Amino acid sequence: MEEIEVLVEGGKASAGPPLGPALGPLGLNVMEVVKKINEVTKDFQGMKVPVKIMVDSATKNFELKVGTPPASALIMKRAGIEKGTGDENPVGNITMKDVIEIAKMKKNDLLGKDLKAKAKEIIGTCVSMGITIDGMKGKEAIKKIEEGTYEEFFKE
Repeated sequence: MEEIEVLVEGGKASAGPPLGPALGPLGLNVMEVVKKINEVTKDFQGMKVPVKIMVDSATKNFELKVGTPPASALIMKRAGIEKGTGDENPVGNITMKDVIEIAKMKKNDLLGKDLKAKAKEIIGTCVSMGITIDGMKGKEAIKKIEEGTYEEFFKE
């Protein structure tokens, strides 16, 4: 079993480097692999995504394991900003819907036991970056979650 790890732009992998040269010698259909990678990373357009390709050299079968960009990169993309800030003045805003969607994307990397807890983790990251949620500071947004204001977002 061969393993290749690459960092590709979401939805924009190509047969050129780093994929082509790494996959070519293994006798795989490079375009088939690229197409599959683009399919599974399309939600992360404009962001670098870690992809691990496991290749069975005997059968030429392959399996993909796709990581997710850091929560901070997902938050900045939604807020439309280049970088966060560490100070009190907000530099961007995202919606509670954005928070929930990011929490779902990162569900395997977050420690919270349920979606609410995972959403609060994402809000914590927003706080450290100077991002407000629906115009509120993090503590206020968390309080609203606990009061049930956003209940409809948490119905699975």
